[in-house]
Amino acid sequence: MQAILALEDGRLFRGKAFGAIAERVGEVVFNTSLTGYQEIFTDPSYAGQIVVLTNPHIGNYGTSPSDAESARPYIEGLVVREFSPVSSNWRSTEVADEYLERNGVPVIAEIDTRAVVRHLRANGVMRGVISTAVEDTDALVAKARAHKKMNGTDLASVVSTKKTYEWDANEPLNETDDKFLPAASTAAGQMHVVAYDFGIKQNILRMLTRENCRVTVVPAKTPAADVLAMNPDGVLFSNGPGDPEPLEYAVANVRALQGKTPLFGICMGHQIFGLALGGKTYKLKFGHHGGNHPIMNLETGKVEITAQNHNFNVDPKSLPEDVAVTHVNLNDQTLAGLKHKTDPMFSVQYHPEASPGPHDSHYLFRQFRTMMEEWKK
Repeated sequence: MQAILALEDGRLFRGKAFGAIAERVGEVVFNTSLTGYQEIFTDPSYAGQIVVLTNPHIGNYGTSPSDAESARPYIEGLVVREFSPVSSNWRSTEVADEYLERNGVPVIAEIDTRAVVRHLRANGVMRGVISTAVEDTDALVAKARAHKKMNGTDLASVVSTKKTYEWDANEPLNETDDKFLPAASTAAGQMHVVAYDFGIKQNILRMLTRENCRVTVVPAKTPAADVLAMNPDGVLFSNGPGDPEPLEYAVANVRALQGKTPLFGICMGHQIFGLALGGKTYKLKFGHHGGNHPIMNLETGKVEITAQNHNFNVDPKSLPEDVAVTHVNLNDQTLAGLKHKTDPMFSVQYHPEASPGPHDSHYLFRQFRTMMEEWKK
């Protein structure tokens, strides 16, 4: 079956349909990761987005429950050069085509993804439609143009958990992660972390568990007073989709918690910290999406190779003097990390829980653990 990708500026790409036979609308972005496509499918930060993968061969190692970052895929649609109908990996439990079909995600393949990426790089991310109704292209372009823009959209509260829950410390880990595991979590020295869910990835919860933390996950709009009543040793503000500016409730919670308990922000959490501390955010031309972004840690001089997935960024020039810039993206010099100079809070724009190859950024979870230990003294 034929499929089409129609962009809001009228550009059309024709290919072959895989996955679900459906029509989906979303903001079209590209991701440069070489592996980890299932983690991309299931990252809630991709809610509302159609993802173009630059790696030309996708689906070759199938899918596995232990690779999922959430219970289901959150991408609106997938654009690839070649989509494998089979899986060649002993860990695979379901081929990618069947997995996406079962979860209602349409795929368009056998198109020149290089042309799509070059178009987005030159013109910026834009709204688009994946459809198998390939005849009325004018209607598809009109549908893309009519779709709500990402700017000003609160998607975090949409994907967030609806109720508070305790993370299961016995959650199965990836079979290949054994050598990175510390001793089993124990009650002795255990820290209680409350994690705000704006679209949290499961590996963030796993990484906190590895630092001997008991984790309580709360909905995005949980009042700060309710969190403090849980007597946390620290609070984490997670990643998530959409524009951070409409999340006034989250900004208010950061301000209410600042100075009362250690705070750690990741991606969306980082942007919320920037707003709460008096800064401003803006939308990037085509965002940062991939597993190969070099980040300079200004405090150590070391460079980390990081995984990133965001369309918005904090303007460093807007931050007050009591906030220090700790990390910078070496590709475009954008802000990638900050900390408060006196209160125990820090954040990074990238994903330290992800493993694009190196495990360069795992130290940030240990840093959070150390901050909580010092706060308790």
